[in-house]
Amino acid sequence: MLPRSYRPLFAHVELRRLLPALAASDLGDGMSVVAVAWLAVVIAPPGQSGLVVGAAIAAYALPGALGALVFGRWLRRLPARRLLAADSGLRALLLGSVPLAWAAGVLNPVLYIALLAGSSMLHAWGSAGKYSLLAEILPPEQRLAANALISSSATAAVIVGPALAGLLATAVGPAWIIGFDAVSFAVLALQTGRLGNPNGPTPTAEPPDTGRSKAGLRVLRGQPELFGILALTWFFNFLYGPVEVALPLHVTQDLHSGADLLGLYWTLFGVGAVLGALSATALRKLPLWPVTLAIVAGWGLTLVPFGLGASVSVSLVCFGVGGAIYGPFTALTFTLFQDRTPAALLTTVLAARGAALLTAAPVGTALGGPLTVALGPRQVLAASGIATVTLALVAAASRLRARRRSRLTDVRQHPSPSEAAAR
Repeated sequence: MLPRSYRPLFAHVELRRLLPALAASDLGDGMSVVAVAWLAVVIAPPGQSGLVVGAAIAAYALPGALGALVFGRWLRRLPARRLLAADSGLRALLLGSVPLAWAAGVLNPVLYIALLAGSSMLHAWGSAGKYSLLAEILPPEQRLAANALISSSATAAVIVGPALAGLLATAVGPAWIIGFDAVSFAVLALQTGRLGNPNGPTPTAEPPDTGRSKAGLRVLRGQPELFGILALTWFFNFLYGPVEVALPLHVTQDLHSGADLLGLYWTLFGVGAVLGALSATALRKLPLWPVTLAIVAGWGLTLVPFGLGASVSVSLVCFGVGGAIYGPFTALTFTLFQDRTPAALLTTVLAARGAALLTAAPVGTALGGPLTVALGPRQVLAASGIATVTLALVAAASRLRARRRSRLTDVRQHPSPSEAAAR
């Protein structure tokens, strides 16, 4: 029943061993989308849940950006499988400490945030190691299918994981869900360690490091269109960050509901995002800049009803539609970079893009905590939507101004025969 292009992948013993472990870790991370925030709500002191949720979500992602830069000198030349195993082992150890501390009654916000931050420190390197490992064990003609298979696993986890976590959070508690995530990474570390290495140590593809990122940023500064789409993407991800803090608090404080409803919100978002991503090829025939700006504005509009006191059913539909609108964004922006960047510079430019975007959503998430405390979750969701729509309008105006300026420059440099005669 497998499509023809995927069948050869399962002829590789190493990949067959690795795929179930990768799928389990994806599912664990999908469940942690709900569990990390929910446990932060549970252990937060009265009146400080917004701050703790924001700090916990940021700690689960932001240190990976720091680790990508700080540890490059030591980790850059390690084989891909060792990077993947090191990241998985660290995550298994520190995430596994969360339920143990919970059971011992010693889990407090400071310890929780420290464990989350430590667990994510090598995650950028682990991700680089995963895709480099695929390139090592597969011939070139099978790598695209393998990358698609791995990406599909991560997307499916976004749909299934939050819904499953919403059901289990009430039955077993969010700390034990994070424990499942730890077990999944322990299995991945063991399976990666079992893989052979017939070719000896192989340098991995490097995640963004400071030197490479600076070179890429120099290229981007010379290409205003690419720099503009990078800036748009950074602010878009930054304004999305507060949603991850405000949504769980909206569910608990405004709707007086539980983790199952939070899981439903993220599940509908995931389903919409998958459907939206599949539509990216149809949108490819349209002008990419206007479509990209429409996506940014459309996502912002789907958040505004939260601030208007929309019913649960309406807000659920809006969040699902928002996922569908957001779905094609990543593919389309990558296409813009691929179309506008010379082939010789593409890797350098994409490395700079990755380094810049590593910080956007976590910084927005960290800011979302104090904003939610000050304004309330419903107001933060609406404010994020309004700010995102404003971002699209500002970007559209800047784009029009730049194109008008470019046309005036062309006219001055290449006047028509009549204009040249008049001069």
